[in-house]
Formats: sequence, C-alpha cells, structure tokens
Amino acid sequence: MAQSLSNVLLHIVYSTKDRVPWLSDATARKDLYAYMAGIMKAMECHALVINGVADHVHALCQLSRKVAICNLIEEVKKQPSKWLKTQGSQYHDFHWQAGYGVFSVSESKVRDVKAYIENQEEHHRKASFQDEFRLLCKKHSVPLDERYAWD
Repeated sequence: MAQSLSNVLLHIVYSTKDRVPWLSDATARKDLYAYMAGIMKAMECHALVINGVADHVHALCQLSRKVAICNLIEEVKKQPSKWLKTQGSQYHDFHWQAGYGVFSVSESKVRDVKAYIENQEEHHRKASFQDEFRLLCKKHSVPLDERYAWD
C-alpha cells in the first residue's frame, strides 16, 4: 500500500495522586483541558473531548500513527502538571497518579463515549472514580490488580 492509514481512537483515564481533589476549580479544569488538547494537537493526536472532575480526567482522542500510546500519555501528564504548578501556589504540590487506563474505542461508539466524558460531573454524583475505573476495566476485559491501581 502506498500510504499509511489509521483511525485509532483512545479513551484515556487517570487520576490525581491519591485522588486528591486538586481540580475542584472549574475554570482551572477548563484551562487544564485546553492545555492538554494543545499538547495532543502538537503531537498530531486530535482531542475529541477532554473532561473530568476534581480528582481525575478523561480524554477521547485519535492517536497519530507516528506516536506510541505511552509517549502520548507521558507528555499529556507531564507537561500539564508542570504548567499547572505555575498557575498558583495552591498547585505547587500537584501530581498525577503514576499509572493510567487506556481503552480502545470503535468508531461506532465515539458518540456514546464522548457523551459519557462530557457528563462526568453528573456521573460522579452517583459513582466514585474507583467504581467507574473498575467498570471500564471490566467492560474492556482489562485485568485490574487493585493492589497497584490506587496511588
């Protein structure tokens, strides 16, 4: 084939270290998500939606065929963390958890996943991050060892 084509869609999820609600300010969250989207764009990974709540973030993106998943997530965690620490003394000790979850999304499910991510605040009135993450892992047949999941 003369050209390389791909459409790899990812649902990425990770929390703040120890699920501390660092991101309780809605304006700061919105700015953080915009910053994350800019990093994805610079890496040729299109962010379809980024949202979350005070203690974790979800992103739905299209992975560039030039970027490894682990490299994308490393940059989307590292650079915003550094940036957020410059946004006020209240963020100086901010950290993401060490790990993450990443799940493949079929094109036919993009609308559903996008709506799910957009409605995080509503969803988390009923469910904790841990319950949500357990369910995502189960739904995608990802084994979860809880001894190492909640840092």
